[in-house]
Amino acid sequence: MTDQPSPQDETPLRVAVIGSGPAGVYAADALTRQRRVPVRVDIVDRLPTPYGLVRYGVAPDHTKIKGVARTLRRVLEHPHVRFVGGVEFGTDLTRADLARSHHAVVYATGASVDRRMGVAGEDLPGSVAATDFVNWYCGHPDNTWDDFSLDAEEVAVVGAGNVALDVVRVLAKTADELRHTDVPEAVLEVFAASRVRRIHLLARRGPLQAKFTAPELRDLLDLPGADIVVRPEQVDIDLTEIGADRPGLRDVSRAARTNLRLLREQAERAPEGRPRRVELHFWSRPVEILGEDRVRGLRVERTRLTPEGHLEGTGEHEVMDVGMVLRSVGYAGVPLEGVPFDSGARTVPHEEGRVLDAGGAPVPGDYVAGWIKRGASGVIGTNKSDAAGTVRALLEDAPGLRDAAPEPVALERVLDDRGLRHSDYEGWLRIDTAEADQAADLERGERVKFRDWEAYRRILGQG
Repeated sequence: MTDQPSPQDETPLRVAVIGSGPAGVYAADALTRQRRVPVRVDIVDRLPTPYGLVRYGVAPDHTKIKGVARTLRRVLEHPHVRFVGGVEFGTDLTRADLARSHHAVVYATGASVDRRMGVAGEDLPGSVAATDFVNWYCGHPDNTWDDFSLDAEEVAVVGAGNVALDVVRVLAKTADELRHTDVPEAVLEVFAASRVRRIHLLARRGPLQAKFTAPELRDLLDLPGADIVVRPEQVDIDLTEIGADRPGLRDVSRAARTNLRLLREQAERAPEGRPRRVELHFWSRPVEILGEDRVRGLRVERTRLTPEGHLEGTGEHEVMDVGMVLRSVGYAGVPLEGVPFDSGARTVPHEEGRVLDAGGAPVPGDYVAGWIKRGASGVIGTNKSDAAGTVRALLEDAPGLRDAAPEPVALERVLDDRGLRHSDYEGWLRIDTAEADQAADLERGERVKFRDWEAYRRILGQG
């Protein structure tokens, strides 16, 4: 009887993870933590900087949440994990390219575009997607808003999720309050010149249907420089009736109850005349953005729930005298070259993380994790269990994956064959150090981000 080979003697399972945000890094973490199958993981990202949403989606004043990057960093420094930056899947590398170098691919590209409201005037100057606004203040190198300004005194933010609350809170802060954060210096200068004084948050449904979490709501309510105005009649809901068979009161979560309590407490507080004012409008939906050359106003309709629980307009309208509208009504995934895509759900179809083709059969070696798998839902930590589920399926398939491609070539050879220049983890550390040095020079916090590709290329010696 011959001895069975130990895991150390086996050919490592080579996995490419597309996307270095939380979902992608957590997938690499789950792969390297297990001991059944030896693995080597290449995390491929089109940016030279890792962490995805943590770096470019979390509001700059959420320093505790940004601390997740320290956990993700430990994964990137694992000896069997490699970061490959500056390489875009679908443009620089194809699925056929990765079939030469890896046994499996995990797509973890997130949901990178905003959903539209579908109202007249949505394309007017001054009507902006929250994704673009967040990218701007987070210093994403793709942003092209060199001339962006906050010159409207009154602004409407449409949406009732955490991103909408982030946008409202950041708008309501002064440059001094943001100085300790990592926003680029040019962005800080725009906030210093901001004329925004009144911010309206519009939610199509009521406070019990809002998607924001209690910690986000508390952060908004605790703003020192803004009065937060909640209409008492919109939060006057009898808590003893929750769970009754009535529209809006069925299946109310514990989190929604907490939100309602916080909102009711705020409704009892009188405004103190602070420099800025935030008004929450529930049961309100935009029906038209007004203006010819730019946003000059917003027509809003009051809403209600039908007995069946569907949203409908009441026919009552008002016009808000706003000069900017920021829409935050959801994120959507984008199709990946050569990967099945559900255009309705805006996700990759899957079963337990295994990508499914048009006929519903698993695509050998293809897996998916994160928002591109389940849609834009949950918090950052949700991606950990989500990625773990995908990895379980991948490991179950490992024997067949290795048999199908017993001797993959090195990724470097694939990149060389394509003539691709890329960055690595050491390159990211150079950017990281340069941002820390810039913060020290400006006497601002732990880091100050650079805001364009040119700066990254200069630091990486690629200019």
